[in-house]
Amino acid sequence: MKVYQIILLLFCCKFLHTLALNCEVMNGILKQIDAGSGSVVGVNDQNEAFFLNNNVFMKIQTSLKHFSVGPAGQLGVNATDRIFKLLGGSFVLIGGLLKQVDAGGDQIIAGVNMNDDIFCLNMDANNNWPPKTIPWVHINGKLKYFSCGPYSCWGVNSADQIFILKDVSSNACSGSGFVNIAGLLSMIEVATDGSVFGVNYQGSLFQRTGVTQSNPAGTDWISMVACPNGHKHVSFDLGYLWVVCVDGSIRRCTL
Repeated sequence: MKVYQIILLLFCCKFLHTLALNCEVMNGILKQIDAGSGSVVGVNDQNEAFFLNNNVFMKIQTSLKHFSVGPAGQLGVNATDRIFKLLGGSFVLIGGLLKQVDAGGDQIIAGVNMNDDIFCLNMDANNNWPPKTIPWVHINGKLKYFSCGPYSCWGVNSADQIFILKDVSSNACSGSGFVNIAGLLSMIEVATDGSVFGVNYQGSLFQRTGVTQSNPAGTDWISMVACPNGHKHVSFDLGYLWVVCVDGSIRRCTL
């Protein structure tokens, strides 16, 4: 990591206090988790996909490397970057290629491809299924991870720099352009209520404070601890923070 990035990380985190979360260990081992619209899904290192059912992660007969659930539906991408959406109880192939997909926006789909190019799909195209063609909207910029909420999208690039895309709506998923946010994260997730959480390259967990519809960029980062040996992935929905630890164990924490 470059020296200026380390200095920036230390500066941004210097004045933050750390909040110890009240968590319970869940069954299973995952590498990625997503929560939204009352559902929780995830995948493990073998690209096996799971739904949470009665507090148990149940394996489904679909291979996915990234799985997302939210107002836009239930979507995933497999090892060859093919995109699938759950329709009528079955996963249907969608045109296009993405390495990471997100269903947390206001009925919009978002994601990035192998070249870190950024794409989204507006509500009308998502809901009027199946369209004759998939009218993906290309968003200028480069991100390795991209996640949307009700009024903004957040992402991180290959240097772990953080960006917010403001003025996102169901019919204008491309927003008004990216703005850099101080700090460094390796992954970031926006919840259905607009809350923002992320994990950095050291496995530290953070929440963005002061996020509102009138101030979607928020004000600061607060450090949190859910896992004793570091964090890998995080998602939030309906008062619960879902965390995958560096060893793959899963924790459900109350905020």
